[in-house]
Amino acid sequence: MTGPAHTIKPAKRERLPFTDPRAFIPFALVALIWGSTWLVIKDQISVVPPSWTITYRFTIASLAMLGLLAVRGEKLRISRAGLPVVLIVAGTQFVMNFHFVYRAELTITSGIVALFFALIMIPNSILAWVFLREGVSRGFVAGSAVAIAGVSLLLVHEFRMVGTGGALAGVVLAVLATVSASVANVTQASERAHAEPFMPLLAFSMMTGTAINAVLALALDGPPVWDPRPAYGLGLAYLGIVGSVITFPLYFTLIRNMGAGRAAYIGVATPILAMLLSTLFEGYVWTMLTVAGSLLALVGLAVALKARS
Repeated sequence: MTGPAHTIKPAKRERLPFTDPRAFIPFALVALIWGSTWLVIKDQISVVPPSWTITYRFTIASLAMLGLLAVRGEKLRISRAGLPVVLIVAGTQFVMNFHFVYRAELTITSGIVALFFALIMIPNSILAWVFLREGVSRGFVAGSAVAIAGVSLLLVHEFRMVGTGGALAGVVLAVLATVSASVANVTQASERAHAEPFMPLLAFSMMTGTAINAVLALALDGPPVWDPRPAYGLGLAYLGIVGSVITFPLYFTLIRNMGAGRAAYIGVATPILAMLLSTLFEGYVWTMLTVAGSLLALVGLAVALKARS
């Protein structure tokens, strides 16, 4: 992170324990919803270029977010000092992250991409250590190493299934998506972000990201393209409203209340459902290698996050 990110100061806030309903209930909802979105994203990769699909998704989400603000009686207003936060979150969360994710799923299984996002706690914690002065323990480092080893076993299987070239491209894109989302996460946990009203800040970020996505779509893919399948339209509505407007406020609230590192526990729960759905609908084949890799990754994540929290 460069520019405004260097001015971020440590955010001194009381962290809620995981057992607090204000933490546990949003955590469970986000994990359940996001666990299903990976498969819906896979179906969205059709005749419509990813850039336009992402633009449609966040156009729907932005409109729904404006409606939510109206219902809550909140004004779409932030201070001028909050604009750098808007730009960082818009660019990293709502543009880069999703462009990388949609293109990663062109070559590797949706459940594998979801499992990569389980590793978001690693860049989350590194960036929180650098910019928010949050500590990193030896247990966290050891658990992270175990989790990475587990994901590596899964990637060996993926390379065998789709070929080294295609799988490698998907892995690189998945890593870039994870790092992009992590920058947004830690920015949301900063003192500057806490100084702004949360929902208007998120709405501004989403709308700014939508505008950037529309420009990119026109530049990269030309005029808008539409898929007439009912599943495509329903999928956009699900991703735009349920997968974005409902979950992003819950998730960023978790980051604020629990900290960026601890909120990443969602990354342990989400891939379990994502891999199950991938097995049912994408024909993902389980082997001794993939079972061992999945268990190793999840155990490593649990150990790392326990040490981190």
